[in-house]
Amino acid sequence: MRDLLPWTLIRRPSTLAALTVLLTCVPQDQADQTSAVHVTMADVASVVLIAATAVFLVTGRASLPRRAVVVAPLVIAATIATLASPDMGTSLPGHIRYLQVFVLIPLAVLVTLRERIDAWLVGGALVAAAAVQGAVGCYQVFTGTGASYGGERVRAVGTFGALDVMGMATVVSFGAIILLGTGLTTRGRPRIAAFTGAGLLAVPLVLSLSRGTWVAMACAALVMLVMYSMRTAARVVMVMSAVAVLLVLGLGVGSDTIGQRLASITSSVTEPDRSVSDRYDLWQAAEGMWVDHPLTGVGPRRFAALRDSYAPTGLSSGSDTEDPVNGYQRQPLLSPHNMYLLVLSEQGVVGLAAFAFLFGALVLWSVIRRGLVITGLLTWVIVDFAYADIGGAPTLVTATVLGVALSWSAGGWS
Repeated sequence: MRDLLPWTLIRRPSTLAALTVLLTCVPQDQADQTSAVHVTMADVASVVLIAATAVFLVTGRASLPRRAVVVAPLVIAATIATLASPDMGTSLPGHIRYLQVFVLIPLAVLVTLRERIDAWLVGGALVAAAAVQGAVGCYQVFTGTGASYGGERVRAVGTFGALDVMGMATVVSFGAIILLGTGLTTRGRPRIAAFTGAGLLAVPLVLSLSRGTWVAMACAALVMLVMYSMRTAARVVMVMSAVAVLLVLGLGVGSDTIGQRLASITSSVTEPDRSVSDRYDLWQAAEGMWVDHPLTGVGPRRFAALRDSYAPTGLSSGSDTEDPVNGYQRQPLLSPHNMYLLVLSEQGVVGLAAFAFLFGALVLWSVIRRGLVITGLLTWVIVDFAYADIGGAPTLVTATVLGVALSWSAGGWS
């Protein structure tokens, strides 16, 4: 009798992709998170996924569709930037990480998603991870054990802790988008269940106090609703606008913090708070690096080393984080917190052009194929990258999502 797990992996290698997503929920050791290079259980699972995919390709059990070539420019651009880097020792690990997230994992997911059941397996893992993170996040807020915000532990961060404050919001957003899209494209009890699940996930998403995530989720939901029905989209926008106004006015129990956070979105340009001001300074530093190295950038993972040479003097030395597990820590600001500016500063216009080509192609193909969920996921990632970049375990979830989008765009399942 065959051993069940190996046989399952051979028959359904998408199990490894689902496992990569689920393992991101395993809490990391504090010392491991603060080290320069750390490997998580999810990283190990992703390596096994990539290795298994390589075996399938070499043995002829699977093949890459022609549209997989869309990632080739990323490989070329990142390699050129690494070879041109003045410090290849620093750039090489960044090169490997970049390819892991945007090339290797997406291609592995593309290969393993052979049938619709594989897509449901990975999608189910994304929703399950979102449910776990959301439940932990809500518990943290209601028990006062979340991350510190305004001197109180009222911020939901899930199992990722204060050291990765946007991790929970990222995973929960993906789950909510999948459930929202499922609700829009189904009927009967599945629709009710999907909408109920999406509504429940909205709670921890709000409690994350992540302004950028709220904006990305709103954009993704709006795009999906417009694709589904313009009339429905208009009605939902009116209702959500009214809810936002109520929150801003501070009506309702416990809404003061949420309302203030929501109101700060519109004031981030005219009256930015400290975190937003630091982000603008980091963006300025990234722009300066690109001006001096326009074609191939300063080299992968070299932004941190050159930051102080380009950043304004008013930039903070780091951001304060605190939670019951990790305690108080001051995290250094080692990236521009903008994926586009990170690529532009470290890989130049060559790297940014390759990056834009990938996402442009994925969006175009998903819209042509009327992929409601896929378009929503891509919209979220594209908007999110305007104020965030790669880092931490949730990045592997984003990489898996890109693989699902690539698989759908290539017509691997329908």
